[in-house]
Amino acid sequence: MQMASAEHVSAVGQDLVDPGLDLTRRFRALFTLRNLGGKESIDWISKAFTDESALLKHELAYCLGQMQDTRAIPTLAAVLKDTQQEPMVRHEAGEALGAIGDPRVLDLLKEYSQDPVIEVAETCQLAVRRLQWLQSGEEKLLENNSVDQNPYSSIDPAPPAARKSVSELRSILLDESLPLFERYRAMFALRNLGSQEAALALADGLRCSSALFRHEIGYVLGQMQHPAAVPALCAALECSSENPMVRHEAAEALGAIGKEECMAVLQRYCDDRERVVKESCEVALDMLEYENGEQFQYADGLVRLQLQS
Repeated sequence: MQMASAEHVSAVGQDLVDPGLDLTRRFRALFTLRNLGGKESIDWISKAFTDESALLKHELAYCLGQMQDTRAIPTLAAVLKDTQQEPMVRHEAGEALGAIGDPRVLDLLKEYSQDPVIEVAETCQLAVRRLQWLQSGEEKLLENNSVDQNPYSSIDPAPPAARKSVSELRSILLDESLPLFERYRAMFALRNLGSQEAALALADGLRCSSALFRHEIGYVLGQMQHPAAVPALCAALECSSENPMVRHEAAEALGAIGKEECMAVLQRYCDDRERVVKESCEVALDMLEYENGEQFQYADGLVRLQLQS
């Protein structure tokens, strides 16, 4: 982690919580705080959960989870419990609690595994399984197997499945009779393969019944940045009846891939009636501008380039 003065952290934090600033500037402040880390950064990120933008709050929770600092647990637990928060925000808080990996939140996650909001319930079920997996000691086996390690820097809601063929992993991915955790494991194994065949197999998952599952498919396709996924991601973004959580993730993935056809469809949906979709397209286009100009690098959720520590 890079060291920063309290004054610098405060200046960045002020940008994050200022609703008068462009959302794109506030996102850059968020990812700067995430990479700086520390209690002061967590405090500033926590303050922004009163914002009106569900997209921003979703990314706040995501960043707190990726930081894996237990000092963020009280904030994330409060967000998960707050039924006035948007489902996509509560879902991300539950996932972040799983990412931090502290067993003290196991009972809380079990409680919200029965939440009436299906995306929240499924997320907490996955987080419970992740914590149980961590407690089982299987993580050490994965760390010792370089073949199956995550080539990205993200803390994922499930570990990758053991190495199998793309067709075998695709069968698991699309089998809706299997536990969601096992299907997520196949998802991350396919992502780690990184091939065109794997990207196309993942794209088939955008037709599965769970909105949470489809949203995660969009996320991993954005991590892969494989152009083979562009048609399926465009179709997801363009479908007005699709869950906004899925459309937002498709937009961010298209921004991460960054082809001309991606920019064209993102520009078309910058005025979408769904605020989270509109804002996702705006931020994705801003990301592309910065990426192409090499002036700034976002982190995980929006671009797969890493800030230098």
